[in-house]
Amino acid sequence: MSMTLIERFLNYVKFDTQSSEESQQVPSTAKQLTFAAYLRDELVAERFADVEMDSKGYVYATLKSNMKKKAPVIGFISHYDTSPDCSGEGVKPRIVEHYDGDDIVLSEGIVSSPAKFPELLSHVGEDLIVTDGTTLLGADDKAGIAEIVQAMCYLRDHDEIAHGDIRVAFNPDEEIGMGAHHFDVERFGCEWAYTIDGGDLGELEFENFNAASAKVRLAGVSVHPGYAKGKMINANRLAAEFASLLPADETPECTEGYEGFYHLLGIQSNIERAQLSYIIRDHDRERFEARKAFFTQCADELNRRYGEGTCQVEVNDQYYNMKEKIDPNMHVIDLVLMAMQQSGVSPRVMPIRGGTDGAQLSFKGLPCPNIFAGGVNFHGPYEFVSVQVMEKAMQVIVKICELTANYND
Repeated sequence: MSMTLIERFLNYVKFDTQSSEESQQVPSTAKQLTFAAYLRDELVAERFADVEMDSKGYVYATLKSNMKKKAPVIGFISHYDTSPDCSGEGVKPRIVEHYDGDDIVLSEGIVSSPAKFPELLSHVGEDLIVTDGTTLLGADDKAGIAEIVQAMCYLRDHDEIAHGDIRVAFNPDEEIGMGAHHFDVERFGCEWAYTIDGGDLGELEFENFNAASAKVRLAGVSVHPGYAKGKMINANRLAAEFASLLPADETPECTEGYEGFYHLLGIQSNIERAQLSYIIRDHDRERFEARKAFFTQCADELNRRYGEGTCQVEVNDQYYNMKEKIDPNMHVIDLVLMAMQQSGVSPRVMPIRGGTDGAQLSFKGLPCPNIFAGGVNFHGPYEFVSVQVMEKAMQVIVKICELTANYND
């Protein structure tokens, strides 16, 4: 099978792999299994070893060592689901060649403009893959998958580049925080790994949010509005009241860098019942715990005002800041920095204002920082990826494998 990096990526985005937060099955949507099976068959066709797909859609494979001496077994991981925030069905990608810095008309009335998305200007002169403005693109994280597979094919076809055993894995449900939950670290068998799931050129991330999900359930009392005085408790108003107790400036749209937030994902409500869905985020573990405690205090306050049982909250931790697991293993970062420099990429080390599978995997004993895959404006119709940045990501993967072959701890 002979395929270019971009051909591979454009083929991947044809598959609708949107995950669902409402599902209890694994993977959360059956259509993810369709793509997982396609990836498995592609890896077999590309003559990788140990290709397998488990019942939950996790795909594993190996590029065997071409050396006599032993080298550390390392891995590369990407997720294939796309965000529930925007449709991934019927993606219609288009390549804008030699982008000139002007507005990009995605379709009639839908324009991607550097006035709104100034990051476009960092890619003037490059070839950008964009959507038609009705779906997301899926570079998060099918760009990462394409880069990993293409890098492995390159190493396979260039035997003069020494490398040890390289493991690859592709998983579902990262976008709903479940991607690493069923990842078999023991089966993967690596000393360390990298998720190729970051953003623009040069991004390297080994700090991420501590994360929790939260559900707020509110019980109202429904009475005919003509006779409601002193009797009705309107759960719609309770929902608004709960939201008002949280700091107005500690939301995603008001924060950056290391600043944490409370993010209201959705509300379902009527007079009698209401439910609010939140995520809670902070890089600092102590502040993270304080945020969760304050969230519960807000529920206590509503119960004090309206009676016990009015407000119930359920808070569940999702993942933690991987930094505490990476700090004792900084060689995995040093190798990336060296690989980027030798590939002509200026490293941009930054905290993730989100999470990756690598965070959970690091706490499962597999140090796993995150490297750029090239996508920008994830989770929406203005998502784009640069062809040249994807090529650089692939080169960095190849260089990491080459450098690891000579690694001696």
